[in-house]
Order: sequence, then C-alpha cells, then structure tokens
Amino acid sequence: MNPLLILVFLVLVGVVAYFPIIINDTPIFLVQWVTLVAFLLHGLIYEIIFMQFSILMLMFSLKIGKDDSYRYFINSIMFFVISLFSGAVFYALGGKVGYFSIQELIIPLFVYQIVLFILNQILLYWSKIMLKKKAKLFAKDMIWDFCTLVMILPLGLALYYLFEEISYVAFLLIGIPFLSFGYVLRMYNSSERINDYLQRAAEIGHQLTERLQVNEVLDVFIQKISQMLPVDYAYILDVKNDKLVLLRGVEKGEQQLNSIPPIEKNEGISGMVWGTRKAVFYHEKSEWEKDAKGYMPKGAESIICVPIFREKKVEGILFLASTRKKQYEKYQTSMLDILCSYFGVAISNARHYEKTKNISEHCSLTKLYNYRYFDDLLTREFELLKKGDRKELSIIMLDIDYFKKINDTYGHQSGNEILVQMAKRIRSLIGNRGTVARYGGEEFVILLPDTNKKSALRLAEIVRLTIANRPFSTQNFLDFDEKYESVDITVSIGVASAPNDADDALALIRHADRALYIGAKREGKNRVAEYVK
Repeated sequence: MNPLLILVFLVLVGVVAYFPIIINDTPIFLVQWVTLVAFLLHGLIYEIIFMQFSILMLMFSLKIGKDDSYRYFINSIMFFVISLFSGAVFYALGGKVGYFSIQELIIPLFVYQIVLFILNQILLYWSKIMLKKKAKLFAKDMIWDFCTLVMILPLGLALYYLFEEISYVAFLLIGIPFLSFGYVLRMYNSSERINDYLQRAAEIGHQLTERLQVNEVLDVFIQKISQMLPVDYAYILDVKNDKLVLLRGVEKGEQQLNSIPPIEKNEGISGMVWGTRKAVFYHEKSEWEKDAKGYMPKGAESIICVPIFREKKVEGILFLASTRKKQYEKYQTSMLDILCSYFGVAISNARHYEKTKNISEHCSLTKLYNYRYFDDLLTREFELLKKGDRKELSIIMLDIDYFKKINDTYGHQSGNEILVQMAKRIRSLIGNRGTVARYGGEEFVILLPDTNKKSALRLAEIVRLTIANRPFSTQNFLDFDEKYESVDITVSIGVASAPNDADDALALIRHADRALYIGAKREGKNRVAEYVK
C-alpha cells in the first residue's frame, strides 16, 4: 500500500472514529466499511492496523483519562481477536486479497461479516460483565450493531469497486455522504438522550410533589439524581440568614454527618453560583481549583453546581461531584435546573405541611401534643396492642389541684405560666419513655407503650413527688408590684393499663380519669390512684 493511500485511510478512519454514536452508553463507531476495503485490497494486517488506530481515536473522542486507560487495552484486545478470527474465516472459505468479482467475494465476505458481528456481541457482553456493568446479550445496542452490519457491507463494497474505477475520488463520493449521515444520526441520538433526561426529570418532579415530609423530599431527590448522573458526592445547601448551610449531604452513598461551615455569598464554587445565579460545571480538578474555597470532597474531579430557585429567588444550591474526570456536560445543567425547580417547590410545600401539621397537633401554650393528636396516637397504639406488637399499654392522667384558686390569687396569666412550667417538668421527667399531652384545661396525660401498671404507678409517684417538692415560680399579676412568688403545687393522678383494665382506647381513658377523680381527688388530692374493677 502506497503512503498516500495509507494517509487517506488513516484520515477517514480517524474522522469516523472520533465522532461515534452513543447507544445505551455504548459508543458505536462505523469504521468497518473503511477497514473492510483495506482488508479486501491489502490483507488482514492493514485491517488490524487501521482498526487499532480507530480505537485510539475513539478513546481520544471519549476523553478517557488515566484512571480509565484500561478501557483502551480491553477494546484493543477485543477488536484484535475479532479481526483475527473473522479474517481467518474469510481465508478459510477461499477469500482472496486484491480485485475480484462480487461472485467470488460474496460468500466468504458475507460469512466474514456474520462472524465479526457475533464475536463483537459476545466480547462486548463479556467486557461489560468484567467491568461490572449491566449487561444483556440481546439489547438495543445489538439491534444498532445489526443495522450497521447491513449498512457497512454495501458501503464497503461500493468503495472497494469505485476505488478501482475512479481512484481517490471514491473516498469523497462515499465518505462525504456517510459522514453527513453520521453527523445527523449523532445529533438525533443526542436529542433523544436529552428528551429522555427531560422526561425522567418530569417523572421525578411528580414524585417529589407527592412527598409531604422534608426528609422524604430530600431522600427522593438525592436518590433519583444519583441514578441519573455519575455522583459520588451530593450536597444540598440551604440559604439561611444570608449564608449557605448544609441541608443534606451524601458521600459515596452514605449520609454525611459532619457539618460543613456556613458559606458566604460569592465564597467558593457554591457561593459563586449563589451570587451569579448561574450553574457551572467542571471536567477536572485543575479547572475548579482556582474557584474553590473551604470544604471540598476528597478526590473530587468533575463538578456540577446548580442554583435552586423558588419564586425567582435563590433558596439553595445543589452541588454534585464525581471522582472521575469529564463526567458532566452542559445539557445536564439544563436538566438539573428543571429538577431543582421541582425540588424548590416540593421542599417549600413539605415545610409548609410540616409546620401546619405541627400547629394542628400541638397546644400553642405548652407546646405539648394536644388532645386530637393524643387521641389518634392512642388509637394507633391500641391497634398495635391487638396485633400483638405491644405487650401492655398504660396511661397516667394528672390534674393540678386547686388550680382555680391559683388563677383567683395570682391571675389567669400566672395560671398559664404554671401550665407551661408544669408541661416542661413532666416532659423532662418522662423523656423517651412515653408521650406527654395536654388533655384539656389543667389536665395532662401520659401514654406509656410496653409499660405495665406497676411500672406506671411507680413513675406516676415520681412525677407527683417531684411536682410537690419543687415549688413553682410565677409573677403575681393581681399584685400592684407584680412580684415573682414561689407557689406550691400538687397534682392528683390516675393510672390505668390495657389490656387488663380496658378493651379499647376510650375505655382506657375513661378508667384512668375515673381513678383520678374517685381514687385521688375524692380521697384528699395529691395522691396516685389506680383503676380497680
């Protein structure tokens, strides 16, 4: 083969390989129609050389870094084996190198292409398994490979016979239309990929708006983004008091517990995105080092950072990073912009829901749970008791003794202060052992899951003694000087347990209330009484 022809082949092979078509994350480079001509004209050795050169150009096109250099060697060996075996089959069937009629070439050439196709699928499947990627023998990219096989054979033969007739002009007549077609197909595939991302973004948006808890919204958002993009580090930063603070951080699949120091506007990459209101992405560390300041994830290379808007105001920042280079592209920032818009609305709705729910479930004065919440909780706990998920269920109901006298002596505002202090004291005593609620007026109730009556009575006595032995401090609003005074408070307490004392939630409440008023109040107050059948 003369040097000029070698150069022409290298240029054509290089251009075709440098602009591959990506199907299912697999690059398809249609160089076989060129290498086929080299094989038919000058033999297997030239086909192998040009194929190896095309693989090298493909690696440059895909921007394979040092960490992924093994991919070049895997592909090089794979295509060398394919070339060797398919070429051997061609020669075994009587195929010859040079100019021959179509009748002489058709059978060995057809079998050659079939063997090449089958070997390519087998080795591609094997390489994906070795690289621990999702692998299917009969996948969408196999259909594309078969379509290229159907296209390559006539194209290669056309170039083969045209070159004999019109020499180097044949490369222009076949090459230009093919490269144009490849460009259109590449653009179409890119458009399809973007449309797929946008469709998935819309689906994720619907899933986000369905979540009513802030933590659920955060979990779904991080999970879905990690499935769509190569993410080793993900951080959601929230704007609070004119600073960015960490709302959620995930590092290599694990939630990040260490707090990141607050970030000022225009400080570091996240602060810069906050200040400019524009997304940025970097292919490798050398690009973002000059912009970075403060905490950066260890080993990060590729970075993409997007503002989270709510009503045209930046409410937060999404920061994603990968330990591999060249993982993010510009079109992905548009997709993340859409996702962040959904996220901004979803997180705002979830916060509003949680705030409204919290208000509806709590007493505005004491900040304890209210009767409505307690009633629902007791019903749920009774269901668990009936299913066998709870062994016992006890209730402590307490009422402040002589509370009307406190209001008459010190004023209703002082009475409210006593209620607030009482709530704090009871909550401190109970801790995680149960749920404390304001039942109404000066009555409080404590629900104790998996607690028998004996233990509940013992705890009730501790509560009674602690309240009786530690005076309360309140301001006397009926006194002219409104001085603070020490007030001795006592409580009467009733205790009931299920399933021994009651078969349903209403009966348990009624029996605890009965123990309170008949067993404690009538017997002189400041005492603990249990329900007795």
